[in-house]
Amino acid sequence: MNTLVPAPQLTARAILLSIVLTVLLAAANAYLGLFAGLTVATAIPAAVVSMAVLRLLGRSNILENNIVATGASAGSSIAAGTIFTIPALVILGHWQRFEYWWVLAIAGLGGLLGVLFSVPLRRTLIVEQKLKFPEGIATAEVLKAGNEPQSGAVRSLGLAAATAGLFKLSLSGLKVSPEAFTLAGYAAGGRGIAFFGFNLSPALLGVGYVCGLNIGFLMLSGGLLAWWLFIPVYHAFFLGSDAALAAELANASAEDAAYAIWSRQVRYIGVGAMLVGGLWSVYSLRNSLLSGVKSGLAAARGTQGDLPHTERDLPMSAILSGIVLFVVPLYALYHAVVDSVGIAATMAVIMIVAGFVFSSVSGYMAGLVGSSNNPVSGITICTILFASLVLLGFLGPGSTVGPVAAILVGAVICNSAAVAGDNLQDLKAGQIVGATPWRQQVMLGIGAICSAAVMAPVLNLLLEAYGIGEPAHEGVRALPAPQANLMASVAKGIFGAGLPWDMIAIGAALGILVILVDQYLKSQGGRWRAPILAVAVGLYLPLELSTPIFAGGLLAELADRWHARRLGPGADLEGTRRTGLLFAAGLIAGEALMGVLIAIPIVASGDADVLAVPEGLRPGQWLGAAAVAAIGWWLYRTARSVPTRTAAR
Repeated sequence: MNTLVPAPQLTARAILLSIVLTVLLAAANAYLGLFAGLTVATAIPAAVVSMAVLRLLGRSNILENNIVATGASAGSSIAAGTIFTIPALVILGHWQRFEYWWVLAIAGLGGLLGVLFSVPLRRTLIVEQKLKFPEGIATAEVLKAGNEPQSGAVRSLGLAAATAGLFKLSLSGLKVSPEAFTLAGYAAGGRGIAFFGFNLSPALLGVGYVCGLNIGFLMLSGGLLAWWLFIPVYHAFFLGSDAALAAELANASAEDAAYAIWSRQVRYIGVGAMLVGGLWSVYSLRNSLLSGVKSGLAAARGTQGDLPHTERDLPMSAILSGIVLFVVPLYALYHAVVDSVGIAATMAVIMIVAGFVFSSVSGYMAGLVGSSNNPVSGITICTILFASLVLLGFLGPGSTVGPVAAILVGAVICNSAAVAGDNLQDLKAGQIVGATPWRQQVMLGIGAICSAAVMAPVLNLLLEAYGIGEPAHEGVRALPAPQANLMASVAKGIFGAGLPWDMIAIGAALGILVILVDQYLKSQGGRWRAPILAVAVGLYLPLELSTPIFAGGLLAELADRWHARRLGPGADLEGTRRTGLLFAAGLIAGEALMGVLIAIPIVASGDADVLAVPEGLRPGQWLGAAAVAAIGWWLYRTARSVPTRTAAR
């Protein structure tokens, strides 16, 4: 599609629709990330909505729909970069609320840097190395399918979103059932703890479906290690060594005891595993990273010449000038915290250099495994660890501003890396459908700024309605914000605030063992792998979040096997996955958006039970479990349906 005069792309209506979707999806992903520690790529649902809306407004084309999807994808990447890091400033006590201009500056500068960094990487990773970028390919397929009248994608996505939204309203708003199905009790004469939890969340089923069985199983494995091995062992043999915790748990229920031990001790095993996983991710990509940096710099020195529109990026001179100019506001941000010209200048330079390096890593990983499995949090841990060690040399142990400054560095780079990975997915989709790269890059910059502009209000809304780390009101479940808690723990630990280093060491050793297993599986050449970060996230999250993700992955595997039997050995299953993926995306989007909407009346009234029905009308957790099982069955049946295009072949 290398035409000299392409179809309209960066139109006013496409920009406006993309901004609306960007804001909505950024808010939804902020909630989902704080709730489950995961965000999902939003280009596909945005593409589906665009095809429906623009068709109603008049004639549209595939390139215009691609622009909408491109800008909207910034909503998920900015949300991820923000909620993985910036809530750590509240957790550290530096902020009581999210300061609007600070959040806008941190997320906005990081997002724009990610767009700029990804421009010289496009030719390296997409054109030269021809990485897969699976979500970019999937988005392109959805866009192409949208030109077919028989496509039922919008209906499937809308039904799933409405179902998940109503379910979320029933549980979190009306409170007809607890949000998690749990069973717990003491074992071995009261010395051990037996616990099982399953979050009643259609969104988590959808997340598991998108990630697949391999990732779901690894997360569940980490969760079972934490909750079925480490917590019972600690309660039986080591609780006596912590007199304060033992006194607190003297008359506690088994469930409360399990959560207390996980919160105070066992989750730091996940911290150790994630630290090792983040370092391993960078080390294992060292050769590709060096090659990518060299190629990117070489591309930056070149000129575009008389290229077809499908190869025209933003001018490299503007990219390099923009990166240099961004040093000034970044310096101002750091100086406002550390109040030192030398330290602020050092941190700004470190941020620019590390930002390009880690954006390269993020882009490369997105090309291999997709944005949903991209270890951005591991990359950010490495950044915060490095920045903390540098600041430790300047400020010394016990500094109160050191952890805050390290989080600021990590926040900018996390936003940059997240945007770079998603940007390259969008540029891959654009390459397939024949879009103009510079137009996509402009739309991504607009999407990044719009997403950053709504982050502070959304985060304050969620903070007041649910709480982050700690419940905002009695009777509500706080959003755990696992990555932000992890970032705060690492930054504080470096400056001597005290961490359970023995637990972190156990996690690090476990991480090394998982890496060895993964390398063995890699040498066997099979489809199953054991990426350490998936296990580490399972160790760090409550078990109730890992179990539905595993269930969703199991449903995806069963649907794939059904299609494999139908089509025969060696069949390509990519085309059969579209219906299930769209339904799963609807479950995720519907629940996440409803989570934000429910927060509005709670904050306005100051009453966590403002929407709740009387206790006598609450059937309990078994009804909620049955309803989630029914939604899971619906997801499986939808995934088994034969796509129209596949059936026509």
